[in-house]
Amino acid sequence: MTMQRRRALTWLAATGTGAVAACATGLAHAGAYEDWFQAIVRNLGDDITALVRRGFDPNTRDPKGEVGLTIALHLGSMSAFNAILAAPNVKVEARNAKDESPLMMAALKGNLPAARALMAKDADVNKTGWTPLHYAASCTTADGPAMLTLLLENHAYIDAASPNGTTPLMMAVRYGLADSARLLLREGADPALKNQLGLTAVDFARQAQRQDMADLVAEAIRQRQTPSQPQSQPQPQRGRW
Repeated sequence: MTMQRRRALTWLAATGTGAVAACATGLAHAGAYEDWFQAIVRNLGDDITALVRRGFDPNTRDPKGEVGLTIALHLGSMSAFNAILAAPNVKVEARNAKDESPLMMAALKGNLPAARALMAKDADVNKTGWTPLHYAASCTTADGPAMLTLLLENHAYIDAASPNGTTPLMMAVRYGLADSARLLLREGADPALKNQLGLTAVDFARQAQRQDMADLVAEAIRQRQTPSQPQSQPQPQRGRW
């Protein structure tokens, strides 16, 4: 059994889609409702397109409040994702109860094609609260740094603050790749910022027992405090307002 199949079965069991659909949406609609989410789980893009053509709302939520775009990205169902994204009335900024958008899920998964496709449809790179850049900084796949670069090139604010003041750099040094943390620092992330608990990126790294990341940030702070020599090359400006 493939990893995607196991994830799909886990999702179906966790949501109880079929049973809830019959109760919540009525028997007439329950069939289409169940078919929709099973098509996402099974990555059946043609089935999704057919349902949309018959009038099914591509923004329909599952029992946990997730929309198809986000579910497809979570499961890696790219055929399903592309079919949903092609629906004329799809809402690319549909968010779940945690205020997570499809672009945030794409960022977390390091899914560059999906992120590009969502941004081409005006997905919000700089939404308030937790942002796609926070999620990209937490990405642990090999494409994490490339995702950060993509978002910064599309004007993501590099020091975006979450509701408690946490920055993407703080997320990178605790959860993400070392290369992601280095990239953020190289692009101008402020290593000395504190969140509402008074924690810096150094503290985040130490909490995760990542001393190499703590040392990296501490050195960046020291370099900022040392008068710099004239630079022969312009400093990176992506992600700075």
